[in-house]
Amino acid sequence: MSVDQLISSLTIFVLAILVGFEVISKVPATLHTPLMSGANSIHGIVLVGAMLIAAIADNPLSIVLSVLAVAFAAMNVVGGYLVTDRMLEMFKKRPVAPKAEPKVEA
Repeated sequence: MSVDQLISSLTIFVLAILVGFEVISKVPATLHTPLMSGANSIHGIVLVGAMLIAAIADNPLSIVLSVLAVAFAAMNVVGGYLVTDRMLEMFKKRPVAPKAEPKVEA
């Protein structure tokens, strides 16, 4: 990889971070959890892409980076599903405890 390619790649990476931060910071708190749960399919695609890149890695640096990408993508998918599960738990009805019958003394 030449220096020009490295600078170009780093520029795109930094711009993607800035755009992502700007987009996420504008989402109201009430919509954040539903949007996170809806984005799990995108995280799954990222995981598949990271695994494909890991399969063609040919030098130690690219192997380490691709394994890290797979690990972070997997954590993102699992975390997204855990957040979704927690969110859906809030909408389930809680069991109602049976009322205690008053004691009648004879």
